[in-house]
Amino acid sequence: MEITLNKTNNTEGLIKIKLTEGDYQPHVEEKVKDYAKKANIKGFRQGKVPSGVIRKMFGKSILVDEINHLLSHKLSDYIKENNLKIIGDPLPNQEQANSIDWDTQKDFEFEYQIGMVEDFNYEISKNVKVQGYKISVDNKVLEDTLSDLKKRFGKVSYPESVEFGDNIFGDLRSKEGDFKKEHAFIASEKIAPGEQSKFIGKKKEDEVEFEVNSLFADPKELDMLLGDSIPDAKGTYVLKINTISRTEPAALDQELFDRVFGKDAVTTEEAFINKVKETIGENYERETNHFLEHHIEDAFLNHTHINIPDSFLKNWLKVSSNGQVTDDVLNKEYNDYVRGLKWDLIKNKIADDNSIKVEAEEVRNKAKDLIIAQFGGQAFAEQLKDRMDAIADNYLQSENGQNFMKLFNQLKNEKVLTHIKNNITIEEKQVTVDEFRKIVEEHTH
Repeated sequence: MEITLNKTNNTEGLIKIKLTEGDYQPHVEEKVKDYAKKANIKGFRQGKVPSGVIRKMFGKSILVDEINHLLSHKLSDYIKENNLKIIGDPLPNQEQANSIDWDTQKDFEFEYQIGMVEDFNYEISKNVKVQGYKISVDNKVLEDTLSDLKKRFGKVSYPESVEFGDNIFGDLRSKEGDFKKEHAFIASEKIAPGEQSKFIGKKKEDEVEFEVNSLFADPKELDMLLGDSIPDAKGTYVLKINTISRTEPAALDQELFDRVFGKDAVTTEEAFINKVKETIGENYERETNHFLEHHIEDAFLNHTHINIPDSFLKNWLKVSSNGQVTDDVLNKEYNDYVRGLKWDLIKNKIADDNSIKVEAEEVRNKAKDLIIAQFGGQAFAEQLKDRMDAIADNYLQSENGQNFMKLFNQLKNEKVLTHIKNNITIEEKQVTVDEFRKIVEEHTH
């Protein structure tokens, strides 16, 4: 057997494998004997079928299977032994393979096109500076959150007539045209000030006429009312009121504290407000951390040069997708795919260089945390304490092991990003919620 690599450039090459009869024939003969022992062929006792009969009936398929099996292992071994950093999978020369005469040919030659990644360098040091943000929980945000909680957990009543702040439910239709919507919902506090008087004081079964594009100050509210099917609604609409609901805000008392955070988690108004503020901060921290990771990705991609075998990669994506990836798809999505590929290559190299590993027990513990969170928290964990390992193992083995790999990759990604954050300079800036929202909206890769 002879295996050679011909590099056409630094990122693409051709692996050639030459086989002689002595390379594959012993494997073929072993398989023929195995067939002879197991074959159930009319006219012969099981286990007594002559090898010549087996060769005549199954010889070609045995030969093809054994050569393909041999090629697969030798190709994989060659790539590992020569530390070739390949992208995708080797692509066989199909035209060459189709020209093989399996009936008479004794020696064979196979070609595989490969794409490779050159070794590259990245920088992790305090000289690498990335912008981060910290959202301040100001009094307005706190007051809005407390107001929302009191309303969400408040007492609901169903009055006879509409007052400001009530929710209005009814059947909506256009006066001209065929638009109709049952169970429409309008929050009276969202109605534009100039339109409020049309609704205040109205009762069940009353009909309210209004110019639809003047109803709300915020256009998003109109989209929610009508749906995406009518992007430029105009004209007069009519709402027939079916139900009016009013929520009396909950008091800042123990009942509210328990409903929001669990029984006796907090027992005073001051502790409740501090807990709300802490929770808001944690939620904002998740948002800013996610955005920080986008900036880290940008920084490394912008300052790390990686040569990608574009020609091979595009061909491999089309061949391996069973027709799902076309030239049109590549034109639209290839740059995003390469961006993700490069970021994965950088993270994997950082992990290798810094011996960042994920142990199986860490994956199992992560699975248990997910299961506990999904099925009711620590109370659930206590009930099934002795069975949690088995439940987690069953979850990780399902989906053909995909659940394991998903959590494994998630943990590895978290460890790599933690390593990066600990070793670069994050220039944190204090911003308000509105400022942060604007920054996120304007951000592009």
